[in-house]
Amino acid sequence: MIYQSFAQLYDQLFDPEMYQRWEEFTIKNLPANTNSILDLAGGSGRLGVILAARGFDVTVADFSAEMLSIADQHATEAGVNLHLRQADMQDLCAFPQYDAITCYADSFCYLADAAAVQKTFSEIAHHLKDGGVLLFDVISTYQTDVIYPGYMFNYEDEDHQRAFMWQSFKDDDVNHGVIHELAFFTRDADGRYDRVGETHYERAYELPLLKQMLSQAGFNSVEVGSNFSTAIKEKNPTRLFFKCHK
Repeated sequence: MIYQSFAQLYDQLFDPEMYQRWEEFTIKNLPANTNSILDLAGGSGRLGVILAARGFDVTVADFSAEMLSIADQHATEAGVNLHLRQADMQDLCAFPQYDAITCYADSFCYLADAAAVQKTFSEIAHHLKDGGVLLFDVISTYQTDVIYPGYMFNYEDEDHQRAFMWQSFKDDDVNHGVIHELAFFTRDADGRYDRVGETHYERAYELPLLKQMLSQAGFNSVEVGSNFSTAIKEKNPTRLFFKCHK
């Protein structure tokens, strides 16, 4: 096989432009004199590497040890230092406080329910220094209820060595829930294809509820926008961006 796991395939096929846009959003909204940044659900560390290359002291935390192993490779290749921590973002008790905490790629939407999101927001607030910010994005209820049901995306590279299939369905058991069926195909030396597949479950939350949870967690100011900004310009945004001050 060309790749050994879903994590490696995901890392290779993820759009690099997204990391550049998350970098721009992050830099624009960091507090003055920010030094330490915790990137939650930081996965393969691509954003963490970019921020570390700018001189920030970056910790990448992720639930997946395999993703962190890939992050270590990226950091080595880039010649930067990353602090890598395997952790559930609902429990940050072993972590210090940071000037800023980021969490992108709608990672909060993968938590089990609103109670888990609330617990995570509270953990984050506790591990932010006074004056610090939480920067994150989530998919909107418009995305889960209108765009994703019946959505399909297929990709094959020019050499026919890799193919990717993505199908999304409404989750009838969860309010604003969606199910993603993902399948990667990689070609062996003998011409046969190996398949790696996963099922992902996401759920979105209404904006008033998210604001309420952030307030209860201890954030005293919340700015919400879309399209990598803190201003909502579309009638039906598919992704919301948050800048939350402690």
